[in-house]
Amino acid sequence: MYQKNRAWVEIDLENLKNNIRQFRKILPPDCELMPAVKANAYGHGAVPVSLELQKNKVENFCVASAEEGIELREAGIKGQILILGYTHPRLFPELCAYKLTQTVVDEKYARVLDQSGKKLSVHVGIDTGMHRLGERSTDTEKILNMWNLKNVRITGVYSHLCVSDGSTEEERAFTQRQIKRYDELIRTLHYAGITGFQTHLQGSYGVMNYSDLHYDLARVGIALYGTLSSPEDVVRSRIHLEPVLSLKARIECIHLLHSGERVGYGLTYTAQKEMKIAVVSIGYADGIPRQLSNKGYALVNGQKAALIGRVCMDQLFLDVTNISPINPGDEVVFIGESGEKKISADRIANWAGTISNEFLSRLGARLPRVTILKT
Repeated sequence: MYQKNRAWVEIDLENLKNNIRQFRKILPPDCELMPAVKANAYGHGAVPVSLELQKNKVENFCVASAEEGIELREAGIKGQILILGYTHPRLFPELCAYKLTQTVVDEKYARVLDQSGKKLSVHVGIDTGMHRLGERSTDTEKILNMWNLKNVRITGVYSHLCVSDGSTEEERAFTQRQIKRYDELIRTLHYAGITGFQTHLQGSYGVMNYSDLHYDLARVGIALYGTLSSPEDVVRSRIHLEPVLSLKARIECIHLLHSGERVGYGLTYTAQKEMKIAVVSIGYADGIPRQLSNKGYALVNGQKAALIGRVCMDQLFLDVTNISPINPGDEVVFIGESGEKKISADRIANWAGTISNEFLSRLGARLPRVTILKT
C-alpha cells in the first residue's frame, strides 16, 4: 500500500504484461502491437507504461500529439511513434529531430508537410466512414498523388473502425463496409505498384471482435489497460484481461450527522437518520467527476460506502454508518479491490454517465502514479 499521499493511482505492471500476452495470442503471428499511449496512457502514466511495453518487445506506439511523442523519446522510448492527430508546422523540425511519424490528415496537409523541406516519415489516414481524419478511400487520385511528394516518406496507411464495439446487425454491417473499403484501397495501391508500407485498422474492439483480420499493426487502446469502455460492451474473443489501474485515497476525518442535517455544497443530501460520514481526500480536481455527486459507492475496509453530497474540488463524502472499524487515514478504493469486493473503471464511469476512456484520461496530474510489480 502506498503510504505517502492523500490520493494516488497504482499501476500493476504484471497485469499489463498479462494483457500484452492476451492480445498477442489472438492476433495473427505477423501482426505487431501498436499500443495507444496517448492522453498519458489513458491516465495510467505514458512514460512508465511505455517503458514496460518496451521491455516486453513492443516497438510501435501511437500518441495524439508531437508533445506526447517528444516526452516518450526523452524518456528513452525507441521504435516507431506515430502521432495520430494534427501537428502545427512550427513543430515540423521536432518531428524530424525526434524521429516521429506524422499522420497525414488529408491531401492539403500532405502538401504542407512536403513544403517544410524536411524529410518526414508519415502514415496516410484514410476515411472509410467515420469522417474524422483522412481522405475518402474512394478519392484514389488524391491518395496516389501523395507518393509523388519529395519530402514525404509514406511508411503506413491506416483507417479506424468507429463501431467495432457494436453488436447490432447494423453496426456489424457498417464495420464490414469499412473493412471492405480499406482493403479495396490497399489493393488499389498495390496494383499501382506501391508497396513497402504498414497497414493498420483495428483498435481494441477491432482486435477483440474482428480478430480474423490480418494487418501489420494493431492499435490497442483502452482494453490493453484491462478495462472496457462500458460494462455493457460485448467482446466476442476469448481474452482474459486484468485491470492495470487502481484509484485510491484516504479518509481525512469522520463526522456524526444528525437526522435532518444536510451535507456539502448546495446541501443536496439530507440525513434521514443519525449517521456517520467520512470526508475523503479526493475530488474533481483529481478527476472524480461532479456527476458522481450522490451516485455510486467506494470501498472502505472491504465494504461499500455510498457517495453522498456534491463532489468538491479536493474532497468528497461517503456514508460509512455501517462500517466498523473505521479511522482517519484508512484507504478508500474507487477503482480496484478491497477485501472480496471490487470496482471496475467502466463501472464507475458508467455511474458518471460516461465511458472509462474519458474517466481514466481525466485523472489529475497531481495524483502520483505508483508502479507495482507483484512477487
